[in-house]
Amino acid sequence: MSDTPDLPSRLNTGVAHNARVWNYWIGGKDNYEVDQRVGEQVAGMFPVIRSIARADRDFLGRAVRHLAAERGVRQFLDIGTGLPTVDNTHEIAQRIAPDARIVYVDNDPVVLAHAHTLLTSTGEGVTAYIDADVHEPEAILERAAHTLDFTEPVAVMMLGILNFVLDYDKARDIVRRVLAEVPSGSCLVLTHPTFDDALGGAGQIPAMKFWNENATPPITARSGTDIAAFFEGLDFLEPGLVSCSQWRAETDSPHVVPQFGAVAVKP
Repeated sequence: MSDTPDLPSRLNTGVAHNARVWNYWIGGKDNYEVDQRVGEQVAGMFPVIRSIARADRDFLGRAVRHLAAERGVRQFLDIGTGLPTVDNTHEIAQRIAPDARIVYVDNDPVVLAHAHTLLTSTGEGVTAYIDADVHEPEAILERAAHTLDFTEPVAVMMLGILNFVLDYDKARDIVRRVLAEVPSGSCLVLTHPTFDDALGGAGQIPAMKFWNENATPPITARSGTDIAAFFEGLDFLEPGLVSCSQWRAETDSPHVVPQFGAVAVKP
């Protein structure tokens, strides 16, 4: 199931958009010349951005596999999913648990145009897509409830999305409002860029300034302390809040990227 928005009226191929540029950085084909041009400029200013994009994607895979295989999570609410590539949330989860139920949320028209790719579910499970904005958590929850059972644990996925909510208090409030509606045993899976020197994040500042002047939506990085506060009241799974490339890494010495990642459980 999916929404059917008026795509032509919302699609702007004259301005670079995050979902398409991110797709370009990870080697996808669903982007335009303006996305490639801005993507190359940002990568020239901050070369590690491609590593961040890949590390973020790999983190998603490890987190979903852990939650589905080790914690028995069967419901995923993926807010700000971005363009489909290989091993999307539903593919990973349903490979482990064919009865898993996944709801994708995004409001980018190109992502919506490719929703049919996301909506290939197993016969036992369900995969749905809704057109909604992260700034409207109640609307997301109301429509996700058509697919998900909010009396059972839900993994709330917020990978690289709260950095587009520029007001920090607003971003924290969004997380609180979503987590308030899911039961004990639910999880928050989150990544967020940082300017912390410990992760080599200082170089993001001029690159983000260029982005905000030449692309959409505007973005911000935050300190590790501020990002940790998104998990207030939750219990971190080991190893806690770390560079997303280090979270349960499959290599002994993963390359550190200035993008925090963590998974935490609602008591």
